[in-house]
Amino acid sequence: MRRRAFLAAGAGLVLAGAAPAFAAGARRVLHVRPGDSVQSAVDAVDGPGWTIVVHPGTYREVVNVPADKAELTLRGASCDPRDAVIVYDNANGTKKPDGTTYGTAGSATFTSAAPGLTVRDLTLANDWLRADHPDITGTQAVAAYTYGDRTHFENVRLLAHQDTLFVETSALAAFDRQYFHRCYIEGDVDFVFGRATAVFEECHFHTLRRDVDFTPKGMVFAPSTARANPHGILAVRSRITSGAEDAAYKLARPWVPTYETTAWPSLVVRDTRIGSGIDPVAPYTNMREQYPWQTMRFREYRNSGPGAVITVPENRPQLMAEEAEAHTRRTYLGDWRPGA
Repeated sequence: MRRRAFLAAGAGLVLAGAAPAFAAGARRVLHVRPGDSVQSAVDAVDGPGWTIVVHPGTYREVVNVPADKAELTLRGASCDPRDAVIVYDNANGTKKPDGTTYGTAGSATFTSAAPGLTVRDLTLANDWLRADHPDITGTQAVAAYTYGDRTHFENVRLLAHQDTLFVETSALAAFDRQYFHRCYIEGDVDFVFGRATAVFEECHFHTLRRDVDFTPKGMVFAPSTARANPHGILAVRSRITSGAEDAAYKLARPWVPTYETTAWPSLVVRDTRIGSGIDPVAPYTNMREQYPWQTMRFREYRNSGPGAVITVPENRPQLMAEEAEAHTRRTYLGDWRPGA
């Protein structure tokens, strides 16, 4: 896959410019059109409850939404998320002007710390490619890094390779909640990862074809849930497909960060169709041997498809029906009702 092959077909490339976004009267709406900068629109927001409308085009820039831009809505002008694309190409090991590197979180094309953020009908992408940079070993390249409570993504495409979507929290002790509905997320290694309470409902996860001679070629999920948090990542009524050969990918591995060795990763995948790209015999693996996946909170419930076939029961821990009642959108999100 070459750069930008996965972006909006026919959309003209827009380099971030200095032109200001247009404010539509007193409606607290800012419009971003080709030639404008999405970041400039974010910077112009001066209080809660603003909406930024991104018109069709491919905007090559990094966008950062700080915590003081609360209750912001960022949406595409059309209902098709392929029409408006925000993309950049930093990686963990990419050097900054001062000679240091960006790191995983710093590589993100889109970052938000804002509580109550809504993103809809957009594509967020990181098109950095390993093949173009054989000298860089820090190959994580994040499309979106979110760590504000009540973050809601609706009909959003998230495209990258390694570490596509970083669902994090604002502090080690915070249980920030994030909700993804009808989103498309693709990648290869650990491409949905982090510490947040994150619910994925009716989402499509897609593992990419990867030109390497080893397996597994990657993992879909890598949760790093805090031990005190009863809720980690939940995927419900979703589907997992693959562009790779059968059984080339694992469903998940636990991430216990060096800065939070007490983490107790939690993942529940339920009522989801799992395609043949996921290894049905051994769908989980370890990131580090001292933190075996068997000791983590990994469970499944009523999944279907060739990647969900239970051949070795001890390799696929299942929820009992009464346990499954504690793993729903409502129980994970508590008093927050996205879209209500």
